[in-house]
Amino acid sequence: MEHSTKPRKPLQLDGRTGEGGGQLVRIGCALAAVTSQPIRIDHVRGNRQGHRGGGLKAQHVSAVQWLVEATGAEVDGLAVGSHSLEFKPSLPPTALKDRKFKIIAGNSASSTLLIFQAIFPFLLFAGNESGDPIELEIDGGTNVSFSLSYEYLDQVLLPTLQDRFGITVERQLKKRAWAVGPQFRGCIWLKFQPLPPGQSLKPREPWDKPISVEDFKLRHIDINMLVPSALREPLQNTLISDLGQLFPDVDINFVVTEDSRHDARMYTLLVAHSQTGLRWGRDYMYNKAWKKKKPEALSAEISRKVCRDLFEEISVRGVVDEYLQDQLIIFQALADGRTSFPRGVEPSDAHIESGVPDDLDGLDNSFKSLKFEDRIRRDKTHKPFGEGSTHTTTARWVVSELLPTVRWFNKGTICDGAALSFH
Repeated sequence: MEHSTKPRKPLQLDGRTGEGGGQLVRIGCALAAVTSQPIRIDHVRGNRQGHRGGGLKAQHVSAVQWLVEATGAEVDGLAVGSHSLEFKPSLPPTALKDRKFKIIAGNSASSTLLIFQAIFPFLLFAGNESGDPIELEIDGGTNVSFSLSYEYLDQVLLPTLQDRFGITVERQLKKRAWAVGPQFRGCIWLKFQPLPPGQSLKPREPWDKPISVEDFKLRHIDINMLVPSALREPLQNTLISDLGQLFPDVDINFVVTEDSRHDARMYTLLVAHSQTGLRWGRDYMYNKAWKKKKPEALSAEISRKVCRDLFEEISVRGVVDEYLQDQLIIFQALADGRTSFPRGVEPSDAHIESGVPDDLDGLDNSFKSLKFEDRIRRDKTHKPFGEGSTHTTTARWVVSELLPTVRWFNKGTICDGAALSFH
């Protein structure tokens, strides 16, 4: 992509569109930084009225401020609570000289993971001729409501980026931090090799790789349990029992069991792995008052929700889970090639005994039909579109606004990326 010095008119985005939250800001600013496209977002987080409030939050300000400095941008409205933001970047990713960065988020409730998501696309294209890696430390929250957790990043998102796009990220949780209980900042560390100058992001697998029954046969389920010590044993026992009923003959591994050191900190993540390497995550951050409940009753409530959510997720017969689907969209849009991460809408009938959905023929046949050009229908992208959650449909719309050469087909299930690269 050639970098133009000619001033460009800001692209106008309405922050109330679709999901209308912080995701629109993160994707919009991430792609504006990558492409040097000025943007203006009005009604920032306009669908977040009520107790969560509208306007920019501290984590958005931290991420955008870093992008402002990295791109030599002009910016207006960059303050906590601001309802409009204008961001005019001028330097492309390849102009970035430094290789080590530290970002300190506004407070311990600011998600380090969401900050990473906002700046990672820019850093991915910031390779230099020497092939030097980039190191990044972000201080803030690691287990925060309305955000992916460090565990989800580590066990679902980053392994999928490696499998699907060859993006390898070393990572370490240096210090955990929650948004509830005593307040302090945690820290995550990441190190990765950005794309060399002139190289695009290439999908690693054919977009039309057939889906088979094996894709939905589970190999094992990993459990992450971060709860007060009084809950550890009852929740462990309840999860083993509930998963055993829903997924008999599937191995269960406890990969993280940690004392959260506060009664209001309760987080559980289940990650199911298929025989063919697919993975699905479902988590539950329990943040209600529970002092009147016995540990056994609370454990049953947490376990029932997260186990049932995982079972329904796998029953949908998608190759990604609901949250992963929207997080992959920006990489699909930037990529040089065609990708497809289909996910159904309604859970199919499933065998309660095996956790394997019935009748995969329909999925197999519908996927095979995508191979034929006359069956592929181009999507209109002027508003949120396609299958999936409102986060997913909104993400497709934002990337299409900022990368107009991206093409989507068949309700967002197929994407021809923009094939960006920078010399």
